[in-house]
Amino acid sequence: MQAEPIFGNLYGANLKLSIMKKNMGGADRTIRIILALGVGALYYFNVITGTFAYVLLALAAIFVLTSFISFCPLYTLIGINTCKVKN
Repeated sequence: MQAEPIFGNLYGANLKLSIMKKNMGGADRTIRIILALGVGALYYFNVITGTFAYVLLALAAIFVLTSFISFCPLYTLIGINTCKVKN
């Protein structure tokens, strides 16, 4: 009797990592990147400073990260999916 690996067969044909399914569409990703660039520009030109600037920069970094991976954890909690359905 052979023991089953904890994580299953990592090299199997039917391996699916369904932890993070894409839930962001192209328009949503573009808007997030534009907002992040805007916050970066505001910080660069000293329009925003202090703690408020750091909070907005952290939010901008999250926007960029979620845009690159096309997944927003908050959307999962709320049940939003802006990704187009493939036929």
